[in-house]
Amino acid sequence: MEMVPSEENQFVPKEIQNAAEEPRVLCIIQDTTSAKTVNERLTLNLPASTTLPKLHEDVAHKAGYVNGTFDLVWGNTPDMAPLDHSSEMSLLDSGFEPGGKKNFLQLTDKDGEQPQIASDESGTAESSGLDDSSQERFIGPLPRDGAAGCSGDYSSPSYSYSSILSKSETGYVGLVNQAMTCYLNSLLQTLFMTPEFRNALYNWEFEESEEDPVTSIPFQLQRLFVLLQTSKKRAIETTDVTRSFGWDSSEAWQQHDVQELCRVMFDALEQKWKQTEQADLINQLYQGKLKDYVRCLECGYESWRIDTYLDIPLVIRPFGASQVYGSVEEALQAFIQPETLDGPNQYFCERCKKKCDARKGLRFLHFPYLLTLQLKRFDFDYTTMHRIKLNDRMTFPEELDMSPFIDVEDEKSPQTESCTDSGAENEGSCHSDQMSNDFSTDDCVDEGICLDSTGSAERVLKPKSLLTFELFSVMVHSGSAAGGHYYACIKSFSDGQWYSFNDQHVSKITQDDIRKTYGGSSGSRGYYSGAFASSTNAYMLIYRLKDPSRNAKYLSVDDFPEHIKSLVQKEKESEEQEKRQREIERNTCKIKLFCMHPVKMMMESKLEVHKDKTLREATDMAYKLMELEGVVSLDCCRLVKYDEFHEYLERSYEGEEDTPMGLLLGGVKSSYMFDLLLETRRPEQVFQPYKPGEVMVKVHVVDLKSETIASPISVRAYLNQSITEFKQLIAQATGLSAENMRVVLERCYNDLRLLYVPNKTLKAEGFFRSNKVFVESSESMDHQVAFTDSLLWKLLDRHGNTIRLLVLLPEQSPGTLANRTLCQKVGGDSDVTFEGSKGNRKSVEAILEESTEKLKNLSLQQLQQQQQQQGSSTSDSQKSSDASDFEHIESPNQDADSNSSLCVAADNRELENRIRAAAGGSSGASSDPENHFACEERSDSEVNNDRSTSSVDSDILSSSHSSDTLCNADSGPIQLANGLDSHSITSSRRSKAHEGKKETWDTAEEDSGTDSEYDDNGKSKAEAQYLYFRAEPCSQDDSTWNAQKCLVVHVDKRITLAAFKQNLEPYVGVTSTQFKVFRVYANNQEFESVRLNETLSSFSDDNKITIRLGRALKKGEYRVKVYQLLVNETEPCKFLVDTVFAKGMTVRQSKEELLPQLKEQCKLDLSIDRVRLRKKTWKNPGTVFLDYHVYEEDISISSNWEVFLEVLNEPEKMKSMSQLAVLTRRWSPATMKLGPFQEVILESSSVEELKEKLGEISDIPLENLEFAKGRGTFPCDISVLEIHQDLDWNPKVSTLNVWPLYICDDGAVVFYRHSTEEPMELSEDERNELMKKESSRLLKTGHRVSYSPRKEKALKIYLDGGPAKDLGQD
Repeated sequence: MEMVPSEENQFVPKEIQNAAEEPRVLCIIQDTTSAKTVNERLTLNLPASTTLPKLHEDVAHKAGYVNGTFDLVWGNTPDMAPLDHSSEMSLLDSGFEPGGKKNFLQLTDKDGEQPQIASDESGTAESSGLDDSSQERFIGPLPRDGAAGCSGDYSSPSYSYSSILSKSETGYVGLVNQAMTCYLNSLLQTLFMTPEFRNALYNWEFEESEEDPVTSIPFQLQRLFVLLQTSKKRAIETTDVTRSFGWDSSEAWQQHDVQELCRVMFDALEQKWKQTEQADLINQLYQGKLKDYVRCLECGYESWRIDTYLDIPLVIRPFGASQVYGSVEEALQAFIQPETLDGPNQYFCERCKKKCDARKGLRFLHFPYLLTLQLKRFDFDYTTMHRIKLNDRMTFPEELDMSPFIDVEDEKSPQTESCTDSGAENEGSCHSDQMSNDFSTDDCVDEGICLDSTGSAERVLKPKSLLTFELFSVMVHSGSAAGGHYYACIKSFSDGQWYSFNDQHVSKITQDDIRKTYGGSSGSRGYYSGAFASSTNAYMLIYRLKDPSRNAKYLSVDDFPEHIKSLVQKEKESEEQEKRQREIERNTCKIKLFCMHPVKMMMESKLEVHKDKTLREATDMAYKLMELEGVVSLDCCRLVKYDEFHEYLERSYEGEEDTPMGLLLGGVKSSYMFDLLLETRRPEQVFQPYKPGEVMVKVHVVDLKSETIASPISVRAYLNQSITEFKQLIAQATGLSAENMRVVLERCYNDLRLLYVPNKTLKAEGFFRSNKVFVESSESMDHQVAFTDSLLWKLLDRHGNTIRLLVLLPEQSPGTLANRTLCQKVGGDSDVTFEGSKGNRKSVEAILEESTEKLKNLSLQQLQQQQQQQGSSTSDSQKSSDASDFEHIESPNQDADSNSSLCVAADNRELENRIRAAAGGSSGASSDPENHFACEERSDSEVNNDRSTSSVDSDILSSSHSSDTLCNADSGPIQLANGLDSHSITSSRRSKAHEGKKETWDTAEEDSGTDSEYDDNGKSKAEAQYLYFRAEPCSQDDSTWNAQKCLVVHVDKRITLAAFKQNLEPYVGVTSTQFKVFRVYANNQEFESVRLNETLSSFSDDNKITIRLGRALKKGEYRVKVYQLLVNETEPCKFLVDTVFAKGMTVRQSKEELLPQLKEQCKLDLSIDRVRLRKKTWKNPGTVFLDYHVYEEDISISSNWEVFLEVLNEPEKMKSMSQLAVLTRRWSPATMKLGPFQEVILESSSVEELKEKLGEISDIPLENLEFAKGRGTFPCDISVLEIHQDLDWNPKVSTLNVWPLYICDDGAVVFYRHSTEEPMELSEDERNELMKKESSRLLKTGHRVSYSPRKEKALKIYLDGGPAKDLGQD
């Protein structure tokens, strides 16, 4: 052994010296395999070179387990695969962090089995486990701190839910809670621990030929019981059992009553077991008999019937009583206590032939072998009208003597029985409330079968000495009446030990723990004692009769019937297969895989490869996964480590083709901090090695002469390289001269940094894993200019702010369906497309000059000619409406930017045709009846399925606003909006709102305060701030749209919408004021962009834009949707048209412009004095707008405003803002009908005036007239069966604007009636028929929506495998 001197000059082994110098790893391990150890922590401080097997060995030694019988997983991500105990990787290579950092691990079960305790400590471990069992067991949900009746052992703040999931040391298996199936788990464990039920179930043999095993309830229960007895798992699933019930996954989220489940399950088993030996099993084990009798107190005649029962419900607190029953025995005595029927409740005696006082009660005739007692803890509080849970204390004995409660008399025939009043001595202590509350309902006898007297009399009753029952199951409920948790405390008949079965967790408990489930507190038994009691208490008790001749023992595995043995073997094989599959999963590496496919571009998938597969085998799998066969040979592919987020190639794996993937990837993990890239090359190329520590740089070469930026070249560099060395590296890759090279680093978006310090390192300059640089090497004078003033900076700035937009041009020209746009083919059979032929392609400047000149010269001239030819059939008021959007087409700006590229080779005649079409657009639309919607302008809300809610253009949400003010095509200034508008409109016409101006989101821009189109230096602002714009035809690959009518526009996103539209003029063929821009979103919804001074900063690459022909909004204009109000129609709200209202316009002016549009588009010929406009709030009619009201002064208006148009039968009566328009409707109870709506105009808010007006239209005397305000939204529909009682009739108020009326605005609905008119008397059939009609009517209108609380879903078990699909039910 080689020796080296230490610090103390003593010689020590070299290995020890190296170990002392190397870093150490601090491991903190939590043992989660049992409830006792979950709060313990093991700490190990190991050298970083320690291997994983050595780590497992050290943990096993410290924890006292046999090595190899447990797993170690990462504590912060417990879902990851366990650490590989067979791998020779060091802790450092496995992802452990050295240097004092804490590495948290969890010690877990291996393959579902608990770790084996080391033999030398097994004795002490077992004994200590038994000693501690009474102190550290867990029998229920964690109680609240300080809860009464709870042991402090269970309120430890360090309690972890993992203790519930820990495997039991008892040998019993838990059941997994699917979601809210704790009630099911408690019952299943109780049935499993009942020897007679379990053995009988084992003796039943399933015939697969007769039934599907999936839907067989007895078979799935049998499988479950076999697994509970033989499985090595900590807990098993119950999904197969619930599937056999016919339940789907939603049932797992429904909590039910365990007693209800018991009844339903027993019913289902009886149905399934018909014609088998087990047909009468439930009755033999659980069914008892009782006598329900009434005895005449005068003659002694007794009338009775025999009922059967499966459980006995015991009241805890009698109805109306302040005291509770303190024990089961007390409640049983009250159960059989008779009541006296006297006074008005006298009983008609068949023998006396008259009503007599009588005694009514119950007697037990026979107790079942398994006695089930239900403690009725759930009650209804008639004070609060809520369900409540009674947490009062009720004791129950471990052994219960039922002999005092049985009737020893022989059962006689009801017709002949007469006897003395054997119950007279108990007369003074009868509990009538108990009997009437519990046994006059179906709660206790609904599942029973009434047996005839002869059959019941044959049963021989057991002597009283044999009526001792022993408690073996307590089903506990923790929580309230609204919900909670069930678990079961069950005594094993094999060893007499009590266990807590709490879903997955099974633990030993003692008799003291059983006593804690009595409920209540140590205080008195007063009325409020339950209010301060623990909410964890017993709910169902199951006793077994102590009868050695009948008491059975559990069948052992050796005594199983043959069909059960084969089932055990089958389940064992299935479990082994599952274990093998789980082992494969645990050894499979799953990592993201990317590939730059030569055909399909970048592809993404997930590579799943076993950790022992080599890199060569993994490459072959990735090659097939990415479908590269036939495209690239396998020799031209390799896997490299890749960071997809930074687009960074971390390293390649040269010479490691035979290395296992588990070693390359750092073990099996649920997720990796990196990805893999399947890199491809051409046959003549050679793969470049990527070394760890290198950084990737994408180099873009800039050409100042052509003002172009080339596609990137990838270069790999080191962070410690200097700028000079980096330039040499780029020079080798690009062929540029390093002497004149300028290198610009883009550190983040639009953050450009010139790298000019030669000796500075890349790391100091801010380089990271993946970087982007621009390089330029020329001898131009641009080097001598300051960087921010240089051409290079301008090019890079333009490049960083340029976005690529897809613009869909209009399909038709402005006035005709025949003419196509410039982006489409010219002529029918011509092959001259948008791209143009080689010989005819003109320069950009020539096309722009020609097109704009023709637009200028032809537009107004052609417009005037077309108007003269068609005649002046259109009134002046129509000219500003949507139908005449194209009457005033202005010429575009002559100085359109010469750098814009118009890639069009269309014939010039097409341009002339477009201008002519634009000029005649209005007339063309009106003259052709089929195409009168050809140029109809649609707002963003109508584009999106005519939505009635306001739509807001998303453009205005951008926080970036350009400070540059450009000029519009018509040389008018473009102003910035001063503010944003809320969407509210006047709440009451009587209060004049918004005295000042108000800007809105969907109106043209208001003045920004800069009216001049020139800046301070006298330069045109359009000149001073030129922003890049270039358009080109769209290829088929670029867009899902039709490429012939689509443009690809490269534009600086700092450009304003006004300038953007101005640049689009040559392509659309009309001026910017005659087309609208709509932004298209992912769901194909379109919103119009109208803020002309807003920049395109909210847009990004490949956003879509639709251009629609039509007049764009001008300053102070608003889009308005007009609906017709039809008060007496089934659908009172009908959409008519979209129009434009302007600020400062009066209501009468807007009607003058609207009426011709309605006549043309909707065929409505209306008189201006017989229509009114009024406020629309959803479907409610509101304020009536008077003719002299001015928009934005008297009437608040907002984006995508909606307004009602109402046709009047007579001239408008509303003349003043002080008047009030009320919609009234008469209710006639005698005919059960509602009359039509009639409008009443009031001069004040007086109730007397309203009554007078109602009296005038109805002839009802004022003293007999009653009215009520309608509820809900217009038309305030209500069922005719409810209106007479449900509305607040004849409120005691003198004015309408106070509670409960609050009628402050036009449009309120008022019902009225004659007070002496009685409702029509309906038979039951007539009422049901009317109810159906009303339900159908209200359902169609959808106006009356009444709230109905969610009802608890009924508990059902389906014997045919699933519920019937009843579409008529919820």
